[in-house]
Amino acid sequence: MIEESTVVKVGMADLNVCREGSLRTTGLGSCVGLTLYDSISKVTGMAHIMLPSSEIAREGKLNMAKYADTAIPELIRLMQEQGALVNRLKAKMAGGAQMFAFSSNNDMMRIGPRNVESCKQVLDHLSIPIIGEDTGGNYGRTIEIRCEDGILNIRSVQKGTKEI
Repeated sequence: MIEESTVVKVGMADLNVCREGSLRTTGLGSCVGLTLYDSISKVTGMAHIMLPSSEIAREGKLNMAKYADTAIPELIRLMQEQGALVNRLKAKMAGGAQMFAFSSNNDMMRIGPRNVESCKQVLDHLSIPIIGEDTGGNYGRTIEIRCEDGILNIRSVQKGTKEI
């Protein structure tokens, strides 16, 4: 584990970028923790994405970090300001769980799977490969990515710890 002082915390519906230490987000249920990494510049980004599309936004000023379709381009923009190049970015993601059992097949209740699908569509559109993924299931996760090597540590009560 990394020294606490070098950990940049990313809240829910939040995103951040760093070049040293690590980025961490907790409480990923149906939300997706999406990370982008440039192995040359070591610029690392993380977004804690709550919902698949900003088309459903109701808030006055749009929180770009909240939605897959706006968070990923914004994260890339911030990373580019720090020296990352889009053609070197690699993605990893975790979360997107189906936290509750529903008897209906209503697509609106499939927030976790829809978040994962939406992230994949945006990344595919931007030609950014997903090189690691731990999504789905019905349990929460905490993730932390190291800036030095892009290793994503995933912790959950049910499944323990793993790295991708």
